Amino acid sequence: MTQHLSLYQFEACPFCIKVRRAIARLNLDIAVHDINRSKQHEEELIQGGGRRKVPCLRIAQPEDSVQWMYESSEIIAYLEQEFRAAT
Repeated sequence: MTQHLSLYQFEACPFCIKVRRAIARLNLDIAVHDINRSKQHEEELIQGGGRRKVPCLRIAQPEDSVQWMYESSEIIAYLEQEFRAAT
């Protein structure tokens, strides 16, 4: 259900913490990548999303397109809209 989602983040970033708390509250299993600990994930974020800014939610669409969502409030609103009924 959430295998098409990945969160790129820093461990101590307050906006990332806010998003991780929303993920936990919604009981979602989303891959979390700390770009300070993995050069590969940092490069994926920059190449895919266009900038080194976190939090960023990578959303793989069924038609093979990818959306990169950067703002914590937008990420949380998206997750609540998509998954609130599932919890």
